[in-house]
Amino acid sequence: MRIICGLGNPGSEYARHRHNVGFMVCERLAARARASFTQEKFEARLAQATIAGERALLIEPQTFMNLSGRSLGGAARFYKVPPEEVLVVHDELDLPFGKLQLKAGGGAGGHNGLLSIAESWGEQGYGRLRFGIGKPEGPNAKERVVGHVLGNFSGEEAPALGGLIDAACEMAEGWARLGMQKAMNQFNRRA
Repeated sequence: MRIICGLGNPGSEYARHRHNVGFMVCERLAARARASFTQEKFEARLAQATIAGERALLIEPQTFMNLSGRSLGGAARFYKVPPEEVLVVHDELDLPFGKLQLKAGGGAGGHNGLLSIAESWGEQGYGRLRFGIGKPEGPNAKERVVGHVLGNFSGEEAPALGGLIDAACEMAEGWARLGMQKAMNQFNRRA
């Protein structure tokens, strides 16, 4: 079994925020696999799916971003899924909007969801699908990061969002089919 965990915040008021792009990708993956989020366990919504011929558990933590690791860590320990069979989909400030990147392991880079995973699960060797949301620019850019992350995609970004979510799904499916190294070689060049 593989795990694909999308990071985000629960609740309709957060649904379209940049920080919730992990949920958006997981929901599209579930739809593509004709699966539904019908279970609730590990403080998360779960969907059992077949992705690229492999059994996969899709996870949407319902703990809010800062505690996401409790859900992923609990599920990975319960199902005995090693880090290399886990893909976490998350928003990435350090990539411009529209840039998607698969990455094997690494640190949290200040992302609260990834920090929580390291604290709760104690692992960092899992795969990541980084979905670029860009950084605010100009004066006081650092002070505007929280508002940027917890804001909706802009009018210029919104039309491209659906295609990017589909591309992210193709990357996740490629990871499930090929493994991380081959998927990185195939998708990161064109993403």
